[in-house]
Amino acid sequence: MIEERDVPICVTCGTQFPGRQEHCPICEDSRQFVGWEGQQWTTLKAMSGKYRNQIKQEEAGLFSIQTEEKFAIGQRAYLIQTADGNLLWDCVSLLDDATIASIRSLGGIAAIAISHPHYYATMVAWSCAFGNAPIHLHAASSKWVMRPHGNIQFWDGETKQLAGGLTLIHTPGHFEGFQVLHSERYADGLGALFCGDQPRVCMDRRWVTFMYSYPNFIPLAAAAVRDIVRRLEGYSFDRIHAAVPGWAIASGAHEAVRRSADRYLRALGI
Repeated sequence: MIEERDVPICVTCGTQFPGRQEHCPICEDSRQFVGWEGQQWTTLKAMSGKYRNQIKQEEAGLFSIQTEEKFAIGQRAYLIQTADGNLLWDCVSLLDDATIASIRSLGGIAAIAISHPHYYATMVAWSCAFGNAPIHLHAASSKWVMRPHGNIQFWDGETKQLAGGLTLIHTPGHFEGFQVLHSERYADGLGALFCGDQPRVCMDRRWVTFMYSYPNFIPLAAAAVRDIVRRLEGYSFDRIHAAVPGWAIASGAHEAVRRSADRYLRALGI
């Protein structure tokens, strides 16, 4: 059996596979791309010493995890502390001894949930390192799991309640099984949305946008944008914690989603 530190990882998207592959279906999909140098692979062993994870407190009980130097897509994950155990939201590929020790000092990981396949990364390795923490993914994205494992728990429907007052919300668009995470706790009790990259915070951080493919600039259909807004309407959130490092909407996030959707639809001529 291949050792965990030798399991192959796609260099371009950061997804871990159970064994050596010739192709990465995640990258060959139109929402991603194959690296300009062709398909390349690495491992956790090869990444060790070259990269490190920076863990930063964002709010009380909330920490971001970001890999330096940038690796693959470059997203950040979040460790969300709750009285019922910590949740890892989204995932980064690098998992080393220093990261494991730091996370354990913050209470470990009781469960994992990930917005969409571009951030599945090394989720199985993270789960196994933290007591086989269950990984909650929406069933509509099950075909994009490149490394199947018994710790992955698929759910269906529009919402799923997690421990610690957290709620997964199914918001299809960028991927059919896209999910966001809502918490009433953050932003001084006004609520926060953890959204991966849908809706994606813009360079002008008063706004968000919606895309089917970000690297290939394929817009999301109008019906999908309206549906996302509808699915979020019943939730209060003043803040968005995004996957792109440094990008967030600190306040007024719910209204920003509404007006951004209106602007997006006008740009489509609708």
